[in-house]
Amino acid sequence: MSVVHRGCGNLINMREIAMGLLWMVPRRGMAMGLLWMVLGAPASGQQRGAITGRVVLDATGDPLHHAVVLVIPLGRSVQTNDQGEYRLENIPPGKYELVAHLHSLADERRTVEIAPGSSVTADFRLRLAPVREQLTVTASGREETTLETYLSTTSIDTVELTQQTATSLGEVLENQAGVAKRSFGPGTSRPVIRGFDGDRVLIMQDGVRTGTLSSQSGDHGEPLDPNSIERVEVVRGPSTLLYEGSAIGGVVNMVSGHHQIHKEPHTGLRGFLTSLGGTNNNRRGGSGGFEYGVKRWLFFGNGGAIYLDDYKTPAGTVPNSFSNIKDASSGFGRYGEKVYFNFSYSLQDGRYGIPFEQEHDEKHEEKAGQQKAAGKEEDHHHENVFLPFRRHNVRLNGGFKNLATAIEQFQLILNYSDWKHREQEADKVANRFYNKQFIYRGVFDQQPRGALSGTFGFWGLTRDYKAQGEEAITPPVDQNAIAVFAVEQLRMSRFRIQFGARLEHNRYDPEQGRKRSFTGIAASTGVHIPLWEGGALAGSFASSFRAPALEELYSFGPHAGNLTFEIGNPNLRRERGNGVDLSLRQRAGRWRGEWNFFYYRMSNFVFLAPTGKFEDGFPVADYRQGGARYRGSEARLSAGLQPNLWLHLGMDAVNAELRNPNLPLPRIPPIRGRLGLEGRWRSLSVMPELLLANKQARVYTLEDPTAGYAVMNLKALYSKTSKHFLHLFGFHLFNASDRLYRNHLSFIKAFAPEIGRGVLFSYTMRFF
Repeated sequence: MSVVHRGCGNLINMREIAMGLLWMVPRRGMAMGLLWMVLGAPASGQQRGAITGRVVLDATGDPLHHAVVLVIPLGRSVQTNDQGEYRLENIPPGKYELVAHLHSLADERRTVEIAPGSSVTADFRLRLAPVREQLTVTASGREETTLETYLSTTSIDTVELTQQTATSLGEVLENQAGVAKRSFGPGTSRPVIRGFDGDRVLIMQDGVRTGTLSSQSGDHGEPLDPNSIERVEVVRGPSTLLYEGSAIGGVVNMVSGHHQIHKEPHTGLRGFLTSLGGTNNNRRGGSGGFEYGVKRWLFFGNGGAIYLDDYKTPAGTVPNSFSNIKDASSGFGRYGEKVYFNFSYSLQDGRYGIPFEQEHDEKHEEKAGQQKAAGKEEDHHHENVFLPFRRHNVRLNGGFKNLATAIEQFQLILNYSDWKHREQEADKVANRFYNKQFIYRGVFDQQPRGALSGTFGFWGLTRDYKAQGEEAITPPVDQNAIAVFAVEQLRMSRFRIQFGARLEHNRYDPEQGRKRSFTGIAASTGVHIPLWEGGALAGSFASSFRAPALEELYSFGPHAGNLTFEIGNPNLRRERGNGVDLSLRQRAGRWRGEWNFFYYRMSNFVFLAPTGKFEDGFPVADYRQGGARYRGSEARLSAGLQPNLWLHLGMDAVNAELRNPNLPLPRIPPIRGRLGLEGRWRSLSVMPELLLANKQARVYTLEDPTAGYAVMNLKALYSKTSKHFLHLFGFHLFNASDRLYRNHLSFIKAFAPEIGRGVLFSYTMRFF
């Protein structure tokens, strides 16, 4: 097979690519064995078995259909039928863990052993419980539990998402361990993972970057209606191999629906309806969606809207802090025995305000009045700045599965995104931004052969970026990128080993300025060692590569979104890093916990360095390179004090600095902690929590320190489950003590504290 990449003008033979990647493996014998297995090995002739069973609701014994049963570590899953029955075939002999999962119901595990040609039965009874198993598809490209992943992974499901109070992704994730929030107001927030921000954190939807411009400016957001997403997954660490080379900090993946994960048909109707309302910022909105299957055809669609007014703090209302978002999507697909495809179209439309410093504005008004009295009229009136945005997205997924060859399945993704937004004051448009991108991604899953399995593939991007207006600081730029990757897993009797590499080429072609191209290799190896029942130790070493971002190369001018006069450097070199991640995990009984440690050492690290000068009212800073070091840890613990009373603890800390001179990097989160309880009585859960943050005094040049804080929240959730319906009634009291506090990662923390006390009510119905 071959693929032509127009931007690079190269014809790439996939067999030659796989050969080149696999020869990177240090031991020649292993590389040759992998190459033979990937490209020419016949399928194993070992007789395979099957797993069957039923999934029912524990309280009533009613069968649950559309429950997911996952085979670990094959990454194979199936959904139950109307009678709650499932059947998994073509399972290689061996010992496996099974997990059954459905929405807010607690997951149940079973261990089975398959003899050659045999069939075993495993039944499940699901019930409401405070702690649920977390599933992820982002870490490896196949669905698995977070216990089995090589990197630290968090998955936020439907129940948690229904109680969110945000229209942008950073606010949804800000209280997760290792994830903070960068913002320029409520509509602009973006996740910061382990202190990494911007281009170093990859934001995706269903495995492909979203196409927004949130990475390049503090006042550009990552819009999200949390009620229209099935779950959000966070993978910490340099997850560069399967996705993109820039993601040296981590990956956030918004999963829109089960049809993007499972490639199996289902008949009948399933969907959701939500509504919500709240105080403080007068939050209101709702959404709904459906999936309808007829034989092997599936039709799906959803839509919704959320509106937030200016929010209030203990110090008063923050002017122009409103935000709203409307979204809609629809599509259809066919899932056959061997061939499947689905096509979808989605639209996001909304706008958000950029808060301004009211005291600063009042001084302008006073000065204007004095000048008017003196006969010198000048317009010093400050108009509210707001950003209307719109995103169109067209996507085609397709592939082949259940192939009786060395390749088990092949998936191809074609994705086109058209993002545009304006920076507007009243009727005057100051700047316009356009970002059009086309992404293709092909993935080959190898047929497991003994202890060895893996994935290899190709990826490409064509991007057309334009900024127009009086304050546009970057020229129009065309970007083209192409990559090939391979990830292999070797399963031993007592542990698993994963290793792989990614070769990526990026090219920038600006309308004015120097053309640049960057080519680099990222590689990693990891080990997963089960220690006891439900316990595991995971470790990985990664060598990362990142091409400088467009704005780092070509910016020149005042950038209000980052509060600097930025000067890009077209001579920047590629950024390299080496990192170690260690993770100790427990997922059994009344103990669910994880402790992570990370250490990254970067060379040619790109950063904004203040020059001490000022231009157009902003401090001048230019992009430079040097050595940097990141280290830190995260910990999460859920302990069952009683069957219906759980204690939840969490903390994270990161220390990041330039190595020469030893200078703290800007906007690094302080040490943070979380203390919570969750009590359940029948179908009611009550969850008080205390969020803590230490003061951040290790600050960069011209950066102000931030005081610590303690914020109290109270959540309650009433759940009612039947054979075909799940009802969730939510209550969320946030900042219960009306504490005045500030986010260290906010560009406007000096005059825009975080939101004060408020209440959110929500209702969600899921039918299946």
